[in-house]
Amino acid sequence: MQFPKDVPLTLSEAPDLGRLVPNDAPHQGVVIEVEALEDVWLDGILQQSPERSVLLVLDQVTDPHNVGAILRSAAAFGAVGIVTQDRHSPPESGVVAKAASGALERVPWVRAVNLARALEDIAEAGFWRIGLAADADLELKDALGPARVALVLGAEGAGLRHNTRDHCDALARLPISDAVESLNVSNAAAVALYAASIS
Repeated sequence: MQFPKDVPLTLSEAPDLGRLVPNDAPHQGVVIEVEALEDVWLDGILQQSPERSVLLVLDQVTDPHNVGAILRSAAAFGAVGIVTQDRHSPPESGVVAKAASGALERVPWVRAVNLARALEDIAEAGFWRIGLAADADLELKDALGPARVALVLGAEGAGLRHNTRDHCDALARLPISDAVESLNVSNAAAVALYAASIS
């Protein structure tokens, strides 16, 4: 492995590396000190989004494995970014980065103080807001149509909060069989992203 000449290199044993990083950070024998990711603002994403865009909004999805997997799916299906609450979402950690498999650095991640206000801004930018809810009458394929779509997903178990549902233009469900009650939120996001990408 070659490193740029201006990057200092220090050889260490694995236990020494483990003490340099948080407990949840998988170092796999290499630790690199880097700058934090730049803050991303919702206005920037909305203004730069092409005419045909998919944006993900996560309502209190707190599991870092799920958020990482959602970031990976967002990158795979070309989403313009994800929006989470500032307080009720995991930090950019080793667990998120590992689950995202490189997507953490590629998919813009906006942290909004007020998710309802963010959904209003998203609507003003011309996005059709579809909340995924198991109890919805409409199937996702029937809710899709507008070129700009914001897919809104809630936490496992609790689902979308009432105020979040009120800030959606439509509620839709995935057409899953009776064999299971629901999908994991990261799996639901992947299916919804695929459906939105081919609509």
